[in-house]
Amino acid sequence: MRSADFRLVYDQGLRVSCPLFAAFCRARPESGPEDPAGARLGLTVPRAVGKAVVRNRIKRRIREAFRIHRHEFAPRWDIVINPRRAVLDAPFGEIERCLRKVIEKCQ
Repeated sequence: MRSADFRLVYDQGLRVSCPLFAAFCRARPESGPEDPAGARLGLTVPRAVGKAVVRNRIKRRIREAFRIHRHEFAPRWDIVINPRRAVLDAPFGEIERCLRKVIEKCQ
């Protein structure tokens, strides 16, 4: 996703919050049901969350949860996730539970 795509998701998207992150979802109007790109994920992890090693670990954990559940999203969705520091210590099942909440809202 490009910077302009992030801005569209923030400005026009639906916000879903959970204890681990805030997610913004927006349906791409130009994509059809057979869109080969599928749902797209963007991550913004601010420096306040931690040093680069910590931020990268958080991104890896969220990407893996998204990879596992990507097929549950309709292909037209753009999702931007702003993780909180709690993601680092949370069990992986908790990350998946929060992501399912996003999936339910973005259908």
